[in-house]
Amino acid sequence: MDVDALRRDTPGTAHRIHLNNAGAGLLSRQTLTAVTSHLELEAAIGGYEAAARERERIDATYTHIARLLGGRPEEVALFDNSTHAWNAAFYSLTFKPGDRILTGRDEYGSSVLAYLQVARRTGAEIVVVPDDEHGQLDTAALADLIDERTRLVGVTHVPTSGGLINPAAEIGRITRAAGVPFLLDATQSVGQFPVDVTEIGCDLLTATGRKFLRGPRGTGFLWVRPEALEYLEPHVVEIQAATWDGERGFTWQPGARRFESWETGYANVLGLESAVRQALDLGLDRIGERALALGAYLRDRLDALPGVTTHDLGAHRCAIVTAKIDGVPAAEVAAALAGHGINVTYTVPEHTQFDTEHRGVHPLVRLSPHYYNTEAELDLTVEAMAGIASGG
Repeated sequence: MDVDALRRDTPGTAHRIHLNNAGAGLLSRQTLTAVTSHLELEAAIGGYEAAARERERIDATYTHIARLLGGRPEEVALFDNSTHAWNAAFYSLTFKPGDRILTGRDEYGSSVLAYLQVARRTGAEIVVVPDDEHGQLDTAALADLIDERTRLVGVTHVPTSGGLINPAAEIGRITRAAGVPFLLDATQSVGQFPVDVTEIGCDLLTATGRKFLRGPRGTGFLWVRPEALEYLEPHVVEIQAATWDGERGFTWQPGARRFESWETGYANVLGLESAVRQALDLGLDRIGERALALGAYLRDRLDALPGVTTHDLGAHRCAIVTAKIDGVPAAEVAAALAGHGINVTYTVPEHTQFDTEHRGVHPLVRLSPHYYNTEAELDLTVEAMAGIASGG
């Protein structure tokens, strides 16, 4: 991996140290051009006409995402963000009193709110699976908790609040054996390291373009296992999702596109196509190897600083690093680092409700390098953190 060339192709690396890839990755020049050139085309010839002219590249987006996930193009639906993709999947399931939704302690806040709403509406029960000794979802406990009342296992692959990688493939093995739907939120994992739906065995997977895939904001997607369509009923129907047949009312579109809506920002779609293609060209194995190594390097160096503590869980950890400086609020640390030209953010307690209740460590400073970052940038960040910790 030619990091220098990748950085030359990433304008945002010129004047800042960007360690907020878990929030939004930096666009490459190719992706930026894909977005802006389509906007210029729309302005020149019209929006419908521009979409028609670029139909082949738009359709290629489904093919590239399918390659990225180890699936097929007809199993992919495009959305304007991952939350809408996740909602489309979750609200397509039906629940009744006594049904159980099993999830983990690190589930994302929006998903938890959706579980609570459905529980309130239907009488379903939310069951939080405990962690194992590594702080990841305890798969043995999950297997014990699954019974005939279990309607869904919903898990976040990599939480927004730390470096944990949940054992998704083992969860998939358990849910397949039990015949229980498995919805995987892969928002923070797709683009950071290889994610293969066949290996994992999930039934539904959602992700975003804006984070480690380095696509534009306003992009997301849903992957649906074909067999899952038998028990899913999309909660919205419109002209992209179904065809009026005049007799029975309407017929769903085949495959995952029954979850889509007709209106789409095609400039963003083409930006996503460019970003996914770049990730495929670089190779997710190489991307993952470098990203995870940078995360480990940064975590080890921060752990060595007096007054600084990292708070990442899991037997296997990714490029997201969370830390706390004694006596300094996380928001102040993030602001101080911004003053050094270093982009980070901090965790929000309400965004991981169960984890907040269990550990009580949030908010934390969140640093998330990616493959185009350098060890020298991480060294400068550690020096800045050391200065903050020592009262500088």
